[in-house]
Amino acid sequence: MKFYYLMLIACCLSASLFGQSKQQASTLADQIESKVIEWRRDLHQNPELSNREFKTAEKVAAHLKSLGIEVTTGVAHTGVKGVLRGGKPGPVIGLRADMDALPVRERVDLPFASKVTSTYLGADVGVMHACGHDTHTAILMGVAEVMSKMKKDLKGTIVFIFQPAEEGAPPGEEGGAKLMIKEGVMNNPKIDVVFGLHISSGLEVGKIRYKPGGAMAASDRFVIKVKGKQTHGSRPWSGVDPITISAQIIMGLQTIISRQTELTNEAAVITVGKFTAGVRSNIIPEEAEMIGTIRTLDTEMQKIIHEKIRKTATLIAEAGGATADVDIQVGYPVTYNNPELTRKMLPSLFATAGEDNVMVSKPITGAEDFSYYAMEVPGLFFFLGGMPKGMNPLDAPPHHTPDFAIDESGLLLGVKSLTNLALDYMENPQK
Repeated sequence: MKFYYLMLIACCLSASLFGQSKQQASTLADQIESKVIEWRRDLHQNPELSNREFKTAEKVAAHLKSLGIEVTTGVAHTGVKGVLRGGKPGPVIGLRADMDALPVRERVDLPFASKVTSTYLGADVGVMHACGHDTHTAILMGVAEVMSKMKKDLKGTIVFIFQPAEEGAPPGEEGGAKLMIKEGVMNNPKIDVVFGLHISSGLEVGKIRYKPGGAMAASDRFVIKVKGKQTHGSRPWSGVDPITISAQIIMGLQTIISRQTELTNEAAVITVGKFTAGVRSNIIPEEAEMIGTIRTLDTEMQKIIHEKIRKTATLIAEAGGATADVDIQVGYPVTYNNPELTRKMLPSLFATAGEDNVMVSKPITGAEDFSYYAMEVPGLFFFLGGMPKGMNPLDAPPHHTPDFAIDESGLLLGVKSLTNLALDYMENPQK
């Protein structure tokens, strides 16, 4: 009986100390909120394209070094890895933020708006953080500062992953999460679990959305080349028109989704985004080309849709006397939230944001290369509100547009949610 009471006292003491640790983390986060916003504004004003995040990486590395964190630079070209070893044994937790901007010219009227220009695919472009990666980087810098001040009490190790090229490496280059993994970011120390977030311009500040299982879509690219027979535009019967046949293929591709795919299972999308053919109004060309994207949330559906695209294109072309060459390039995988890990960490998100502010999300057909980390170890990726309170989500400027904007009051919840996920997981690791 005496032993039972001693164990009960020990458990209560441990819970009390852990509660104090969580309160300390919250207080530290409150104290650096203005710094996080300042970092975000500097990053926003000085954006860099994928695999070119040189100054961003320098800023991140200098900050981590100032906190006494072990730093490795040059991972996947410009990536930064920081390792914070706690004072007590425990799991190794990966926290990830992406750093790259987009070739978009900013239209938002801000004192820290981007005026940066660059060259992308041979064209002169503006450069803008039009997807919120500047907020992700600033948030994780804030998490690093909070947790570094709690180092002696941490029951495990934190690996801070500042990743380049989430938006995709330039043609002919490797980059992003896949290359970071290839270059060993998940090892030394070996990461057990990984967490990440993405700000959302259409979700109100103070709120969090998540989805167990397939949360974001796999993104694949296809190119279909239809070869016919060139002829005069006045005599279509003397040739084989690849434009007309391509139009039939485009419509046929849509019936794969609307009539051949079990959409009650998961959503799927096939989009033709570019069509090229011909040089004159009175010449039926020999060849037409269409380029598009495939978005799927289930790997089996992904395989079936790929097969149906090939079959649809080749048989429609054959029926019209042409040939079709179909090239499908597999891109980012499904971003998969480990269901067991998601259930386990929900209480942490509830306690941080308030249970009423944490909602299950519908599947998102956008893609994220966080998916590669979640293929290596259990992962949880969630969405953080960045829309001003009271705004209609339909009026919120979409991501990847010149008008994209974020309410910075949402950044503090980002710092607290990632910090608490790490602390709570350290206290009770997944078996």
